[in-house]
Amino acid sequence: MFDVLVYVYEHYWRGEACPELPLLGRKLSAAGFDADEIEQALSWLAGLNIAAQSADIIHVDAPKTPIETAYVQSPNSMRVYSEAELQHVGTDGLGFLTFMEGAGVLPAQMREIVVDRAMAVPNYPVSLDDLKIIVLMVYWSAGIEPDALVLDELCDDQVARVAH
Repeated sequence: MFDVLVYVYEHYWRGEACPELPLLGRKLSAAGFDADEIEQALSWLAGLNIAAQSADIIHVDAPKTPIETAYVQSPNSMRVYSEAELQHVGTDGLGFLTFMEGAGVLPAQMREIVVDRAMAVPNYPVSLDDLKIIVLMVYWSAGIEPDALVLDELCDDQVARVAH
């Protein structure tokens, strides 16, 4: 499934440029992807679309109503993960999310979508590389291009990195 998601990201740089899911499925099939992988990816992308629309991450800076403001995470709040989330995302993944959030590049709304989409992955714990793809796809769905340093962190091969 993650190969399909990477293909979608590479071929449709902006989420709004991506065709509707039935047409995307036909294009992915024509590109040679397995039908099961396509079905899993399209289902996952449908969930991403729903999560992104319900969280309204596309308009993060838009003025909020008093009710919406009440549900915005306070800067002093702390996210406590459930046991299921700990098992599904794994300690490496949660550490990475904490790092991204602490660096100020993964707002709480986007973090919640990342956790939601990680929980939707059938195999767990989700590998760190797969979690990075999920984060990249959440940025993509919001129409936000990560800055160069974030993109480097998301696409970096930790194994090949040489410490200086």
